[in-house]
Amino acid sequence: MSEKIAFQGELGAYSHQACVEARHDHEAIPCRTFEDAIEAVRSGRADLAMLPVDNSTYGRVADIHQLLPKSGLHIIDEAFVRVHINLLTVKGTTLDQVKTAQSHTVLLGQCRGFLNDHGIQPFTGADTAGSAKEIAALNDPAQAALASELAGEIYGLDVLARHIEDHDKNTTRFLIMSPTANHTRRGDGIMMTSFVFRVRNIPAALYKAMGGFATNGVNMTKLESYMVGGSFSATQFYAEIEGHPDDVSVRLAMEELDYFTDMIELLGVYPMAHNRR
Repeated sequence: MSEKIAFQGELGAYSHQACVEARHDHEAIPCRTFEDAIEAVRSGRADLAMLPVDNSTYGRVADIHQLLPKSGLHIIDEAFVRVHINLLTVKGTTLDQVKTAQSHTVLLGQCRGFLNDHGIQPFTGADTAGSAKEIAALNDPAQAALASELAGEIYGLDVLARHIEDHDKNTTRFLIMSPTANHTRRGDGIMMTSFVFRVRNIPAALYKAMGGFATNGVNMTKLESYMVGGSFSATQFYAEIEGHPDDVSVRLAMEELDYFTDMIELLGVYPMAHNRR
C-alpha cells in the first residue's frame, strides 16, 4: 500500500499539483480545509500533509502560520509550484464561444489581461479545481474554468489557452508536514530551520533578539508577526533561517534569541529546495 499525502482542495488543485511533483510516489488525499489536512495526518489517515504558506504575488496564505505551531506536525521539506493558469472548457469549444470564466477570486485577478482582451466575464467560484469540476458537469461551451492543466486532465476538459496569467513568475511555496521530526539530515546543500517565538516584554526586545543572527552571520529569510489569542500585546513571530541548529553560528544565535524570549518552538529542519532561488 502506497503512502498518502493530504492537501486542501479538490483533485486538480495547485496543492494537488504540488503533491504530484514533490511526492509522486504518494497517493494524494483531498481535504475540505487546512485543518482537515492536518487532522488526516494526526489521525493516521495520511502520512504527510502539503500546506501552502506563501505566494510570490499575494504574500502569505491566511491562517497557515496560526495553524502550524498548534498542528503537532513538523516541517520536513519545502516545495515550489509555478502557478500556470489555463482556460479550461468542455471538449470542442472554440474561444469565441466562451462568455464567462470561473475560478477562485485570487486566480481571477491574475489573468485580467487575457479575460479583457477576449471579452470574457470573470465569475467567482469556490476554488480552482472545484470550478473545473463544475464546468465539466455543466457541459456548456459558454462557460469556462481557470485552473491547472492537471484539473483539465482529471475532469476531461480541453485546455483552450495555456499560461494566461499576467505575471510570469507567480509561484506558491508549500511546506511538507510530518508527524515525526527529523533533525539529523544534512543533505548536499543548505539546510533551513523554521521556528516560532515570543519576545519578552522589555524595551527593544525584538531588536536585541535579532542581533544574534547578524553578529553570527546567520541569514534570516523570513520574519513575520501575528497576534495570539486576540491580544494586541501578545505577538508571536514566525521565522526561517539558513542553517542547521547544530551549526555553531546557528546555535550561538539561538542562544542569544532565547535570552530575550519567553517561548521558542522549533517547527522543522529541512533541505532548501533546489528551485528556491
